Amino acid sequence: MSHLIRQPAYDLKERPFMIIWETTNACDLSCRHCRAQAIPEHDPLGLNTAEAKLLLEQVESFGTPRPIFIFTGGDPFKRVDLFDLLTYGSELGLMMAVSPSGTPLLNEENLRKVKACGAKAMSLSLDGSTPERHDDFRRVPGSFELTTRGWQMARQIGLKLQLNTTVTRYNLTDLPNIFRLVTDYGAMTWSLFFLVPTGRGRQEDEVAPAEYEAVMHFLYDCSKYISAKTTEGHHYKRVVLQRTILDEKGIPVDAAFDLHPIYYELRQGLEQVVMEKGLIPREKIRRTPLHINAGNGFVFISRRGDVYPSGFMPIKVGNIKEKSLVDIYREAPLFNSLRSPEQFEGRCGLCEFVGVCGGSRSRAYAMTGDPLAEEPFCTYQPGSWPFKEELAEKLGDR
Repeated sequence: MSHLIRQPAYDLKERPFMIIWETTNACDLSCRHCRAQAIPEHDPLGLNTAEAKLLLEQVESFGTPRPIFIFTGGDPFKRVDLFDLLTYGSELGLMMAVSPSGTPLLNEENLRKVKACGAKAMSLSLDGSTPERHDDFRRVPGSFELTTRGWQMARQIGLKLQLNTTVTRYNLTDLPNIFRLVTDYGAMTWSLFFLVPTGRGRQEDEVAPAEYEAVMHFLYDCSKYISAKTTEGHHYKRVVLQRTILDEKGIPVDAAFDLHPIYYELRQGLEQVVMEKGLIPREKIRRTPLHINAGNGFVFISRRGDVYPSGFMPIKVGNIKEKSLVDIYREAPLFNSLRSPEQFEGRCGLCEFVGVCGGSRSRAYAMTGDPLAEEPFCTYQPGSWPFKEELAEKLGDR
């Protein structure tokens, strides 16, 4: 296995690496991009405690190594049985994380309970480097302060923390300043979410494909100082491979890529933060983020128990109250198609990077109605990468 390409040590057709459960659609925020279109009240048809425990039992029956199970929402803190469910999952031996919202429920008491009940990690969303920017995106005053305070409390309590930032036209130029906050407060990983137009997320909120490419190169530069990855930005794994080859050859990025001007603006902002803070590059080898994709190592369960390839691809393939999640994951025709890159269409089907990328299947579906269509927001032309031998060497020992 390549030291550069991170792959799970088991067959993703048999068990997912990550399972996300939308515990509720109740949330006290009203974010511009909300996939769940969250509202303050609970869904009366959501899984009750006994049904939620059934879900946890089904996750346990995948066997070992166990999938990572993430309680998301809405806001999982709006579920009164959250801590009972965390305790039950811990008794089953599950690896669990919680993804709460930046509201008054994100307090020390709840964070300590999360850890005491067995969760190991937490993710929080920060979409601006200032209260004005973040709160405008989340549409609730005070969310920035609550999020950053919760972030620091989680770190002090000993929870591993992933910080998520959704890239939109509202915060594109602010990314270096968010990077500064990540280095100020510390996080296990910074994950940039690339918007999929579903739920409240709209196409007009997105940045252009060339700007996405620029952001991925900026993120690669950031990864020299922090752990970084993407969500629904699968072609970042291509960028990591390309940039690593360039670094090994001593070739500057400008000589190999014609990047959007926003890249140079972002890189200048990054260099300023690095200089001001005296940051030293990490010695650790930078690797591609783990190759999981919708229905391929990844599965999403709605608040009602419906099973989807991802939260951004609303194609239902079953319900955990009617059939075991294990059987649904392994047998659903859509999932098997999503795990078969030879079925991908357009440029994705022709691309030499398809085995480590595959494009955002969710964005393909959102924008074309076909989950196997080419990734609409990737600018790469298959076969155009000049260093074919070097790439083959990195891809060949996976």
